[in-house]
Amino acid sequence: MLGDAIEQRSKETGSHVRRVALMCELMALKLGQSSEYAELLKYASPLHDIGKIGIPESILHKPGKLTDGEWETMKTHAQIGYDLLKDSTRTIAKMGARIALNHHEHWDGNGYPNALTGAAIPLEGRIVAIIDVIDALGSERAYKKPWQENEIIHYINERRGKQFDPAMVDAALELFEAFREIRRTLPDHPPR
Repeated sequence: MLGDAIEQRSKETGSHVRRVALMCELMALKLGQSSEYAELLKYASPLHDIGKIGIPESILHKPGKLTDGEWETMKTHAQIGYDLLKDSTRTIAKMGARIALNHHEHWDGNGYPNALTGAAIPLEGRIVAIIDVIDALGSERAYKKPWQENEIIHYINERRGKQFDPAMVDAALELFEAFREIRRTLPDHPPR
């Protein structure tokens, strides 16, 4: 419910968080994680952008490119999300806090907020990082049209070892057909 609420505020579709949840669960299982971990990830991953609650609407809803200052403000959503969830005793919220903080870290250390590298980025952060990008690229936003599948696949491959853990890239590409089916069953705008 919290994930849906954040999506409503950011004027994106609630289907995004539902798709991310299902795709993350598939990824965890593909990577050999336990069904318990995969289920926990499914319920925690919708909290990845909860920190956007602290971002001004003028930035969140801006139709064009953000200025450098606006981008710096937008990047604070990772820390804000972590701070909101970190003190919870609930297992889902604890994982949600780690995801919120780490889903914009890059494998090569060029991400934010802490410039972590490689396996220093928690697994759930690495999974949500690639799944969030795959789904966002395929979705229409105020500032962009949806990308074609071949463009998404090219981008993901291009960012292997830079933005994304190579193991995540391999697993995501192997699951691309399953992701396509999730997008088909949970579209951004339900058919009329």
